[in-house]
Amino acid sequence: MRQETSKLRDRAYSSFTERLLAREIRPGQFVSQRELVEITGMPLGAIRELIPRLEAEGLISTVPQRGLQVAHVDLNLIRNAFQFRLFIEREATALYARHASDAAIAALKKAHLDIIARAEAGERESLIEDAEATDRTLHEAIVEHLDNDIVSKAYWVNWIKIKLIRQSETRLYVDLVIPVMRDHLKVIEALERRDAEGAAAAICEHILQARNRAISIEGNYPPTPAKR
Repeated sequence: MRQETSKLRDRAYSSFTERLLAREIRPGQFVSQRELVEITGMPLGAIRELIPRLEAEGLISTVPQRGLQVAHVDLNLIRNAFQFRLFIEREATALYARHASDAAIAALKKAHLDIIARAEAGERESLIEDAEATDRTLHEAIVEHLDNDIVSKAYWVNWIKIKLIRQSETRLYVDLVIPVMRDHLKVIEALERRDAEGAAAAICEHILQARNRAISIEGNYPPTPAKR
């Protein structure tokens, strides 16, 4: 019985996050448990089991007299999410530089060069989707190389929050494809040299630039609601 409940809760979590990333659930939206049942297609019992996990991960919060609110994009979310990335990826990148295989690094480089070549040739079909997948592949390769389940799960939750921020303002648009891929190449070239410090510095610069792009549109974000 417990195992079945856990499976339902996990399925409800997957359904919720998929719909959140697909924008079927909007950041800042207020939802009831019944609405989550309709949105996710999961039974009420699974939703009730799911809510404490979503609250613990900061993906949903309970607002007195209003109900459940989906995480909304504000300056606190931007600063906290990108700071988390800096802490994790700085160390992870240094370790990756020391221990990743030559073949893995070469595959990352080829994927990025292919995207740059397509962008420079003026290709548009599926370019954004493929560039975003390539972007994610680099960061995931670095973090997953730690082989640390606790870090991986926390990073996944933070990645969802980063994705919400990007969907709101900083998605990888065509004019950003080449600059972002070249930023990645700086990291990859340091990895090729087995320059742990250089790779860590390059990944930090890349993350800070992404954070600054988000913060630069500060006026578009609502202030963080006061807690009661």
